[in-house]
Amino acid sequence: MEFSHVPVLFNEVMEGLNVKPGGIYVDGTLGGGGHSEGICKRLDAEGLLIGIDRDADALKAASARLESQGCRKEFVQSNYSDIKLVLSDLGISSVNGALLDLGVSSFQLDNPERGFSYMHDAPLDMRMDASDGFTAEDVVNDYSEKDLTRIILDYGEERWAARIAKFICEARKQQRITSTFELVEIIKKAVPHDARRDGPHPAKRTFQAIRIEVNDEFGHLTRAVTDFMDVLAPGGRLAIISFHSLEDRIVKEAFQKRLNPCTCPPSFPVCVCGKVADVKKITRKPVTASAEELEINPRSRSAKLRVIEKK
Repeated sequence: MEFSHVPVLFNEVMEGLNVKPGGIYVDGTLGGGGHSEGICKRLDAEGLLIGIDRDADALKAASARLESQGCRKEFVQSNYSDIKLVLSDLGISSVNGALLDLGVSSFQLDNPERGFSYMHDAPLDMRMDASDGFTAEDVVNDYSEKDLTRIILDYGEERWAARIAKFICEARKQQRITSTFELVEIIKKAVPHDARRDGPHPAKRTFQAIRIEVNDEFGHLTRAVTDFMDVLAPGGRLAIISFHSLEDRIVKEAFQKRLNPCTCPPSFPVCVCGKVADVKKITRKPVTASAEELEINPRSRSAKLRVIEKK
């Protein structure tokens, strides 16, 4: 399959990063390389792009896509949450900018073998890194009803979470659930018929929740945001695109903590802890897609971009 990925909020990201031609930039979620191509076109021969992805297929496809670009390039199979280790291995102490696009690539969603999609029958997998041992099958079959309810409700924002979890637990008593279509049928039975008439596919939110759990997406994001701010050079910018309300909250709170690091009690008339902000906001509020982009790429509907700059 072709590794395709329409870069969301492309112009807004390029403006937010304010790419310096000779700078060092990290795309921590390389995917199909759409955003990275834009960064590379703004770099000169001295500039360096570091592309990171957990998926070996993404690295291979993006490397081919960016081959004609004149800047220097380094491609690393890793999780973006390991940014400090990645930079250390490359002998780099700081970068001029970084991007995290937290969306799932269309290649992963549309490749039946990966088990991300409720539209294809496939093994229950959903691993972004195929070398990881933990899969969606493990979540569906081994998690308690309470834990299934929690992740489907919190990560999928699914109103029928408790009922879906109950139906999954009942079904797996008969036999282990191993395929996406098996899970889809269970979810369809769990969600009342009237609730399935409108809105997205009844399995969409549950599949999203399981994918997030399998890949520990929120855990990696929580650890990564602070580390990415740490490695920015003065004037360097971090741009993060989120697609989920909890993702956006994690980013917003991490930025806010860095913007207001004072730990003094509110009752203190003046700050005595001495902690001052080392970053400043570039986006006062999250940037969302224009009407034109929404027309071309409906996937951008839930995208929110936040940008921060190191002082």
